[in-house]
Amino acid sequence: MNYRKVVLLAALLVCSMTIQAQTEEKIQDVRTYPDYYFLKIDDVASSLNLLPAPPQPDDVLFLYDVARYNWGKLQRNTPRGELAIRDADASAEGVCAALSGAFGYDITEAGTPELFKLVKKVVADAGDLSTREAKNHYMRPRPYMLFEEPTLVPSDEEVLRHNGSYPSGHTAEGWATALVLAEINVANQDAILQRGYDYGTSRVICGYHWQSDVDNARIVAAGVVARLHADEGFVEQLAKAKAEFKALVN
Repeated sequence: MNYRKVVLLAALLVCSMTIQAQTEEKIQDVRTYPDYYFLKIDDVASSLNLLPAPPQPDDVLFLYDVARYNWGKLQRNTPRGELAIRDADASAEGVCAALSGAFGYDITEAGTPELFKLVKKVVADAGDLSTREAKNHYMRPRPYMLFEEPTLVPSDEEVLRHNGSYPSGHTAEGWATALVLAEINVANQDAILQRGYDYGTSRVICGYHWQSDVDNARIVAAGVVARLHADEGFVEQLAKAKAEFKALVN
């Protein structure tokens, strides 16, 4: 791999995506979609202020990002790669399906409505609100764009080409949900947290995110979970989900 070429391509892509970035933010939060969010964007710690800038092409951390991208490609034709493809579904249903095994019970809208409602809103708060400001500001190009190589999920490539890579929204969803579910089913917390961690790593394997996107997404996800515990709507829904889980266990 020609490192100079990588640096040049990265610089050109950053300039291109910065031009494409929206100058006005369309507000999407509990004010406009109350069935999808607990929080408002103003409630959440700014990812732009909280996180460092993503590694630049002349940064040693970028070399680590590239190394992890190459590691991820080696996992693609393995069972771990197949799991990464399944993890690409970032809907509430997809996150529930990914974490249900570790949780010990299937989390579905029909079977566990209170748990599902909780996860659905946590997914929106974490995947969108906790990452939005940094994503929109940096508009970091994704690995598959820089290297002009296919991903494991080609159907998502065109849409995500216009969405910043840093930090990873998928990772934030999975990690925040894992933190909340680990609080509900304490006995399974190790398995739940491991699965939530692996959910983020799947984004590296798919070629959609750099390792630094994933690592920093877990930071903002933890922050939004802390903020959720100060929100009355979340606390109320968490209590309902815990009662539903207790009924499942008994």
